[in-house]
Amino acid sequence: MSKLSKVADSDLRGLGDLDIDDVLAYVHRDLKRLPDYTELYRRYLSQRWNVYDLDFSRDAVDWRERMSREERDAFVGISAGFHHGERQVEVELPVFMLGGSEESKIYMSSQIEDEARHTVFFDRFYREVVGLPGDSVQAVLDASFEHVSETFVGPFGLLAYQADELRKDPEEPAARVRYGTTYFLWIEGVLALTVMKITLTYCRERGFLPGYYTGFTATCRDEARHVQFGMRFLRDSVQEDPRLLLQIHETLRTLLAMNSATSRRLDLQSLGWTPEEVKRLMIRQLRMKLVDVGITLPPDIQDMVSGITPEIAGG
Repeated sequence: MSKLSKVADSDLRGLGDLDIDDVLAYVHRDLKRLPDYTELYRRYLSQRWNVYDLDFSRDAVDWRERMSREERDAFVGISAGFHHGERQVEVELPVFMLGGSEESKIYMSSQIEDEARHTVFFDRFYREVVGLPGDSVQAVLDASFEHVSETFVGPFGLLAYQADELRKDPEEPAARVRYGTTYFLWIEGVLALTVMKITLTYCRERGFLPGYYTGFTATCRDEARHVQFGMRFLRDSVQEDPRLLLQIHETLRTLLAMNSATSRRLDLQSLGWTPEEVKRLMIRQLRMKLVDVGITLPPDIQDMVSGITPEIAGG
């Protein structure tokens, strides 16, 4: 069985033995072909996993006894945006879903369930490993919010604004493309996959946090469906109306302009990553998706991409 076949077919226990680089390769494998929405739904049915099957007992020991304070601070800082991002899209994606085809709606129902599962994954991690207080999901979200950086507030604030736009007319093509660019291309396709690469590489190389590694690797496999759906949506939208490419461009200008706005930088070097390495990773994630689906950028945006600041969040 090939590495990518193992990624596609592994159960939850098997996912804990995979290398994150193979899972990221799986995310990008079908970007040129882009499966249709029904195929993505079929994959969801075969790849669902139970978040309550994860065992965080060894993670708690690693957190208390093996990880340094600098490592813990960086890990919480980089994960907090993901925690809140999963919850935000869980409640906002139904607005985007309303304007799609029936096949799209069926697929989107599965992604909403994925986002709920991912929210519970982080809720369990913050309760059982980090030790944040809270008797409810909202209470734990409140406790982790102090770790959220402006890198989260910028793109997810824009996403909330775009969701409000969609509530007025869920079928408006330009509004759907703006939302799709922010969420599927930038947040999931760049920020989320970058966070996954950084944290999961750290866990694998240090031998820490096996429960987190297994659950977040499963989350990364879910992201393959999410990113492939989103890139198909953007590609098909531009093919149907080439003028919508301008909406992608304008949204990227906004996202890239706010990318460098941060007053509290994460020390990712404690997790084994230099700022230059993170920057190269983000640029590569963005360019791979644009090239694979045939979305071109004007020179000014290409310059902005080259100047990406390595500050990240995800969801």
